[in-house]
Amino acid sequence: MIPKELAKKIRYIQIYTSKAVNDSLAGEYGSVFKGRGMEFCEVREYQVGDEIRSIDWNVTARMGHPYVKLFVEERELTVMFLVDLSASGAFGSTRQMKNEVAAEICALMAFSAIKNNDKVGLIVFTDHVEMFIPPAKGTTHVLRLIRDLLNFTPRQARTDIRAGIEYLGRVINKRSVVFLVSDFLGEGFEKPMRILAKRHDLIAASITDPREIRMPNIGLIQLEDAETGQLIVIDTGSASFRKDYEELGAGREGRLRDIFRSMGVDHIDIYTGRDYVFDLVKFFKTRERRAQR
Repeated sequence: MIPKELAKKIRYIQIYTSKAVNDSLAGEYGSVFKGRGMEFCEVREYQVGDEIRSIDWNVTARMGHPYVKLFVEERELTVMFLVDLSASGAFGSTRQMKNEVAAEICALMAFSAIKNNDKVGLIVFTDHVEMFIPPAKGTTHVLRLIRDLLNFTPRQARTDIRAGIEYLGRVINKRSVVFLVSDFLGEGFEKPMRILAKRHDLIAASITDPREIRMPNIGLIQLEDAETGQLIVIDTGSASFRKDYEELGAGREGRLRDIFRSMGVDHIDIYTGRDYVFDLVKFFKTRERRAQR
């Protein structure tokens, strides 16, 4: 039995994301994520204007007059969500925590995928893989995926992005679209990510809370590292501290962008408290324009 509050949340996400898919992403997803190529469909008699290169010479010889091969786009894709739900995601200074935004982004993209008859799968990791849902089609499957994401309680607090990437590399052999959703507060993932990006169409969605890049003046406060439990007292009343804090946050974001750019990995900046649908639509349009050049 699904708890009442969880069922309500799932229903809200289903309605909200379905509306976003229909209103904003209906054509964007399908135009950006193409099928794997063209597959043979059938042959028919040659007609004036047909490409000579499409003639099926075996059938033509057998039938005594020209026949051509017809092809259709092999549309079906596999979309994998590789989601970091370590303890650092259980933070939010706005109306939502980072992990909640991660779940909603996955829901939005999953509904876009099934609308295009694609398969959807999920891998959740902390410092090791804690959940794997193999790719499948259909609304029921996506609702299960969303339910498990929202209802997920991590057994570990720390982050190891490498562990998630390497696991996906072992269980998914077919080239797929992979959304790596994380706050990327980890290290040592560059080499396995580079390998993954060569085998799959990898998109990195980095989720950031505004307080991770800018700290208001609220006096002395005590902060706890969610993954290590370490406590620290800081003086937000210090202008020099706030300046250093902003520079540190901006520097981390800049290094992440440089890493993704060096790998040829597409990157979506997501901020809690901001309309992520706008950010996703912007990403799709940018990627589509780049593909048309």
